[in-house]
Amino acid sequence: MVTKRTAKPPVRGKAVTKKTTARSAAPKKLALQKITYATLAMPPDDPRHNLFDKAVTDVKANLGKSYPLVIGGEQRMAAEQFADVSPVNTDWTLGYFQKGTVQDARDAIAAARQAFPVWRDMGWKQRVKIMRKAADLISKRNFQISAIMTLEVGKNRTEALGDVEETADLIRYYCDRMEEHKGFVTPMGRESSKYHNTSHLKPYGVWVVVSPFNFPFALAGGPSGAALVAGNAVVFKPATDTPYVGLKLTECFLEAGVPEGAFNFVTGPGSTVGEELITHPDVDGITFTGSYDIGMHIYRTFPQSRCTYPRPCIIEMGGKNPTIISRQADLDIVAMGILRSAFGLQGQKCSACSRIYVERPVAEAFLEKLVALTDKIAIGDPSQRDVWFGPVINKKAYADYVRYCEELAQSSEIVRGGKHLTEGELGKGYFCAPTISVGLPADHHLWQDEMFLPITTVTTVDNLGEAMRLANDVCYGLTAGFYSNDPAEIQWFFDHIQAGVTYVNRVAGATTGAWPGFQPFGGWKGSGSTGKCGGGPYYVQQYLHEQSQTLIDL
Repeated sequence: MVTKRTAKPPVRGKAVTKKTTARSAAPKKLALQKITYATLAMPPDDPRHNLFDKAVTDVKANLGKSYPLVIGGEQRMAAEQFADVSPVNTDWTLGYFQKGTVQDARDAIAAARQAFPVWRDMGWKQRVKIMRKAADLISKRNFQISAIMTLEVGKNRTEALGDVEETADLIRYYCDRMEEHKGFVTPMGRESSKYHNTSHLKPYGVWVVVSPFNFPFALAGGPSGAALVAGNAVVFKPATDTPYVGLKLTECFLEAGVPEGAFNFVTGPGSTVGEELITHPDVDGITFTGSYDIGMHIYRTFPQSRCTYPRPCIIEMGGKNPTIISRQADLDIVAMGILRSAFGLQGQKCSACSRIYVERPVAEAFLEKLVALTDKIAIGDPSQRDVWFGPVINKKAYADYVRYCEELAQSSEIVRGGKHLTEGELGKGYFCAPTISVGLPADHHLWQDEMFLPITTVTTVDNLGEAMRLANDVCYGLTAGFYSNDPAEIQWFFDHIQAGVTYVNRVAGATTGAWPGFQPFGGWKGSGSTGKCGGGPYYVQQYLHEQSQTLIDL
């Protein structure tokens, strides 16, 4: 979907001071000991480094074990297994996980169907109590889970710690919403004193959650937590690259008191296990986070597949996220914000800043600052405390990086990066250089296609109107960033950008870094199916359907 609407550039106003623009900075309460996406930093002498290092040592001491499916509260082994190999060093096999079958998927759905009435009938207050306990277990086990995530995904330690803590906060936030709305039972108008009308939101039944590799805890535990708080039973399938952290999430839920069968853990191929989950008639709802192509396949397939009525389908897909830089921006803040969003987690975020539109008068100065910061990035084993930039997730991503860089080299100037990193220990993993492309023609397909890699493209524009037209000219609408010291420009940006999550003057990340209860996260257009954002006030209601109840006194 491509917009044809043209946004006229704003009338420039008086530049505001840095003190005024502080309104867009992260809330002070986030600048505490808790690691969030607004901080993502630990001083060298922070005692948490030692806790994380110990957790990594413990994980490495237990490499190569076999781990089960969990269906109906029982551990199950399959006839075949697959290896969970670290992208940091492919000599490290973190564990062996079960190659589940269609029958395993069917059994998980049946177990969830059987457990649903038990979980539903506990009532929302008891469910909230159990889910808060699960959130506390997640926080307590943060270092262990984060260490696994760092080795399994290639996240640096602060990103991994943030991912796990975000999961706990997502669950707590959804518990807060249930309490705030008293279980979503709302008195309605009355025709007379004899009429008692109420609106009740009730769980659907069996809910499937399919999570991505890049936020393997938050984008598994967040949707699963919302579904469970609402009273649904869940069948959870993690990404094939991240079964280990998915198992740890399962352990937290079950140990907190979620009944056997109300949460099931199934691993296996998307072509068999995944397809059964999205076509089985006994599944009442699904949440998927991942690529546009797979998301649209599920969106087209699930609602009526093998079923006689439509079913809810929450699909969160990719992004091609722009940042617009005004000539009135603070370029030091700009460069750091874009660096963090373009290259955090090696560009493998659906919210990564992959398109940059900068006004011509400041383009050269901006690019110099961005390149200088890029040259300082510490690349290597992300479990090491001084390393910020790790590997891409797998062999396919590694190959895609080469393909995209070859295209960029033919049509633009690659001012940094554009090659694999194979020196020394880097040769044992999937390491790619952070890459900046300049001057890519406006009609090139890489302005439109999500690469999901550490690659960002930069172009100059004559004015902000041109930048806005280009920023909106994609099928995606997930996140967007803007930098300016002009109040009129800032309001103009908010009024015209087509994205679900927007940031202005954010040094913590131009387009990344949402946190539950602070920045609801969800996409417009081809980035999402519902328009309701995770970690926001309207999300948990999607896992409930409404029943109007009228009682008339005799």
